[in-house]
Amino acid sequence: MSQMGELGRVMVLAGGLSHERDVSLRSGRRVAEALREAGVEVEQRDADADLLAELRADPPSVVLPVLHGSSGEDGSIRELLELVGVPYVGSRPGPSRLAWDKPTAKTLARRAGLDSPEEVVLPEETFRDLGAADLLEAVRARLGLPLVVKPARGGSALGCSVVHTAEQLPAAMVGCFAYGDLALLERHVSGVEVAVTVLDTGDGPWALPAVEIVPDGGVYDYACRYTAGMTEFFVPARLDTDLAARVGSAAVTVHRELGLRDLSRTDAIITPEGSVQFLEVNVAPGLTETSLLPQALEAAGLDAGAVFADLLRLALQRAATEYRPDSVSL
Repeated sequence: MSQMGELGRVMVLAGGLSHERDVSLRSGRRVAEALREAGVEVEQRDADADLLAELRADPPSVVLPVLHGSSGEDGSIRELLELVGVPYVGSRPGPSRLAWDKPTAKTLARRAGLDSPEEVVLPEETFRDLGAADLLEAVRARLGLPLVVKPARGGSALGCSVVHTAEQLPAAMVGCFAYGDLALLERHVSGVEVAVTVLDTGDGPWALPAVEIVPDGGVYDYACRYTAGMTEFFVPARLDTDLAARVGSAAVTVHRELGLRDLSRTDAIITPEGSVQFLEVNVAPGLTETSLLPQALEAAGLDAGAVFADLLRLALQRAATEYRPDSVSL
């Protein structure tokens, strides 16, 4: 049976209303093209106010969410798909929420025996009401400089900055709060920055080759992520065999500990001493022309369209046991 007939009508969800809408649309186009090349019937759909009605009236066979940022990664869209009984690729709502919240993910990673840079989490209200100057001095005294400031929930490095002096810290906080009301201030760790994709097409999670990231200027910010030529990548990462295995094992550990499924991407720093420092995990990795997951698939000798077709097939196979037989009446 052809993949088109086997999978039925596949919907790729991309876009949405988060700060990462443009990235999501680019990811959606690329994965839809890859699936079509693999012989899969695909429609690309935005996540808008008419989505729920359409899903109920004319549900697709299976959905591939490629939504980044809030709703796409915080479990909301996945909750909606479960409510209407539509199978989908990716982690379920609860684990997605755990991964979306960086402090929670760091706590769970530590519980599993992994290392992660020390952090302080500050709500915007606390920053505003309790005296910003004294509060930031206390943070600086504890974490030292440089440190990393980023939204506790968010992606694509939006609102993220590296602070080298005390004078830079207030502006970094203001920039962070533009993308969320909870800031994660993290001790800056120097070393080799890597991203490890974990894939599970039915036989258990395994790590693809790590991608080493060398951004122009040293900071892997939004521009470096999505502007061709601003970042140099090494795939596989320039690591010895033992360290490469430990990085892959750490990513699989995070995937298992948070209860993720199908695919995830773990970001980490490897210190000069060889310590693997967990930073965050993503349940909806980017799929643009400069994203990391496609590079890892290529390095592993895998075809993106075939991999996503396998994940769609897996989602259909488990639908009978994970979804209620009747959709919820809303």
